[in-house]
Amino acid sequence: MSREPLSQKEIEDRLRELPGWAFEDDRIIRTYRLGSHFAASALVIHIASVQDELNHHSDLALGYNTVRLAVNTHDAGDSVTDADFALAERVESLAPAHGAA
Repeated sequence: MSREPLSQKEIEDRLRELPGWAFEDDRIIRTYRLGSHFAASALVIHIASVQDELNHHSDLALGYNTVRLAVNTHDAGDSVTDADFALAERVESLAPAHGAA
């Protein structure tokens, strides 16, 4: 998986495939709403496990019933790369199991 910075057009094209995600401050971001604090906490743990597996980590924030991710690639000059989209896609695949919207 490439860790070369993506162009603005590549980012916009890839975001079309990830509803709910946006590009902001040189990162791709998403906030999930869940049914409870416990469900949000469980999602954070699951995301942390995936991040360790991929060796690619986001800024991850837990609220009362929300989880917010902001991700870019630090070793690519804090740019968005394929690695960021790979992480976002994995999170998208697991979030529904936790009741995330």
